[in-house]
Amino acid sequence: MIVQNLSSQKPFTTRDGSQIRSILDRANAPVENQSLAEASLPVGAATDRHYHKLSEEFYFLLEGTGTMEIDGATHAVTPGDAILIPPGAWHQITATTPLRFLCCCAPPYAHEDTYFE
Repeated sequence: MIVQNLSSQKPFTTRDGSQIRSILDRANAPVENQSLAEASLPVGAATDRHYHKLSEEFYFLLEGTGTMEIDGATHAVTPGDAILIPPGAWHQITATTPLRFLCCCAPPYAHEDTYFE
């Protein structure tokens, strides 16, 4: 059995510019098919617009408000919103207030699967 507590995970910055703490991924558990992380952005910050060739992502907003852009379509997002980001979809999230959200990737997040304009 693997149990990881968020408070024991050290934050790091991903290639898209968000700060995350891995909850379960290949670095801290015998994960093969998905990863789960907590991401945060301060007010006014945004991830760099990017896409993943392989990973399908879900964002689930825990705190704050923002704007989500996927392939040119934008939508205001608030706590409780779940966002599907298909593989190959250009995307960017911008914080209008400090944001904290969960990010699930399948297959697991990899820096090598993050592509920029």
